[in-house]
Amino acid sequence: QVQLVESGGGLVQAGGSLRLSCAASGRTFSSYTMGWFRQAPGKEREFVSAISSSGGSTFYAASVRGRFAISRDNAKNTVYLQMNSLKPEDTAVYYCARGRIGVTASANTYDYWGQGTQVTVSS
Repeated sequence: QVQLVESGGGLVQAGGSLRLSCAASGRTFSSYTMGWFRQAPGKEREFVSAISSSGGSTFYAASVRGRFAISRDNAKNTVYLQMNSLKPEDTAVYYCARGRIGVTASANTYDYWGQGTQVTVSS
């Protein structure tokens, strides 16, 4: 059984910052790519960022590149998403997920998902 629990969401004004955390159970955390996705009301889930198992490779959606940073601490079984210069269009529920095959932007390559944490950015 693998469980992913996101935290760190909240309400922030445009231009502000938040740091999301995703704590994972399971002893094989360090063997997997981890990703962040988000879903706004009425919209499909979209890719945000991913990081390779060792942390050596990262990938970002164009909409967040330069503003967000993904990182991981395998000793703590935790992946992070530092979000800076937040915009109202970043408002969504943010989910972390475990990758099946590597660093991809495709949701169907991720096999375990957290329940999400709400991020709301006011103008």
